[in-house]
Amino acid sequence: MAKNPEHRDLFPGALEIMILQSLRLRPMHGYALVKHIKQVSDNLLQVEEGSLYPALQRMLREGLLEAETGLSAKGRPTRIYRLTDAGVRHLEQEVVSLEKMFAGITRVLAVAPA
Repeated sequence: MAKNPEHRDLFPGALEIMILQSLRLRPMHGYALVKHIKQVSDNLLQVEEGSLYPALQRMLREGLLEAETGLSAKGRPTRIYRLTDAGVRHLEQEVVSLEKMFAGITRVLAVAPA
């Protein structure tokens, strides 16, 4: 199957940063995270559940998130994910690192051809 050139894979760490930032706004369950990221990115970013749930599990193990059982909008049991203090600190460090990386990329792209 040919890849759609408009849909690119995220760079390593991008999904984690988006999850952490989204949960900084409010606790959410997985499907709400997928919808939130899609909506806020104006449909430019689509997170697959096959990527989301392993990332959530890893972040739970690392102590960046915590989860509790709650109810979805349809009244079904679901896991509600919440950012921990360690998750906030990790997000802040990752954002600084990301900003430095983008500054470097921007400088490279700004160089005019000879």
